[in-house]
Amino acid sequence: MHSTEEVEIRSLSVGDSPRIGGESLEHVEALVAANVPLPPIVVHRPSMRVIDGVHRLRAAMLAGRGTITARFFDGTEEDAFILAVESNIAHGLPLSAADRRQAAERIIATHGRWSDRMIASVVGMSAKTVADIRRGTEIGAAGEFARIGRDGRVRSIDVSAGRRLAHEMIVGDPTLSLRQVARAAGISAETVRDVKNRMLRGEDPVPRKRQAKPGGWGDEDRPAERVVTRCEVKPPPATVVARLREDPALRLNENGRELLRLLNIHLVRSEDWNRIIDSVPPHSTETIAELARYCAEKWSEIAFRIEHKGSKSA
Repeated sequence: MHSTEEVEIRSLSVGDSPRIGGESLEHVEALVAANVPLPPIVVHRPSMRVIDGVHRLRAAMLAGRGTITARFFDGTEEDAFILAVESNIAHGLPLSAADRRQAAERIIATHGRWSDRMIASVVGMSAKTVADIRRGTEIGAAGEFARIGRDGRVRSIDVSAGRRLAHEMIVGDPTLSLRQVARAAGISAETVRDVKNRMLRGEDPVPRKRQAKPGGWGDEDRPAERVVTRCEVKPPPATVVARLREDPALRLNENGRELLRLLNIHLVRSEDWNRIIDSVPPHSTETIAELARYCAEKWSEIAFRIEHKGSKSA
């Protein structure tokens, strides 16, 4: 979010609150009586709706103020609701159990690929309770293969499918590295190593205990398993970027959204690139070609630094 700004109160709106019962007049009056500086409110810039701080807004209005200090959030309406829930869990008047349950139901509907623990960390309840709520909905049951954990990684729900895909890939091309197979099959490199060892011993790639439980471990935050794609070693860039847009570690912060925007700029079809190239005027070809090379070098440098960062943290 950006630095604070003074905003005219009349330009703001309220609504879509995670509080079922609305605001508490008693809490507003307590804020006015305290007569101390209050934290800035948070406002969704596209709609000018207050995300966090409705009680502070009401207190400012009751005190006769015309402006209030605010920070702006530029994300989607869905992400704005999540931020509202997180903010109300972290401070201020606590959300009731009913408020948190309704928030969990809504987030499951809008962010169904988030893991139970990820949603639980937002709404302030246990992962088991979120799992129970999820089972009571019709969302995210059929055809769901993976969920996004709190660290932003996408993890398999049923690892047995990834093991069998790894087995097929190893048989088809034994020269593939553990990492190549792991990325394509959506499992960890250590799991691929286990599949290889089981093949050498003549055993099934899926251990018997996993075969007995088709649902896998049932804990999508288990750190060992990660899904990137299920059937292609190198999925189309547009598919990869689409998945990255669902990653809360990117979409819920300014730098992450800027990176997604830059990546999306380069998702241009070949025919569109041809059209763009054909439109370059003759007197600018050398300049634009030089700039294109500069951008390519910059992206290569960024790729190297990201890979180097990943290798250091591994």
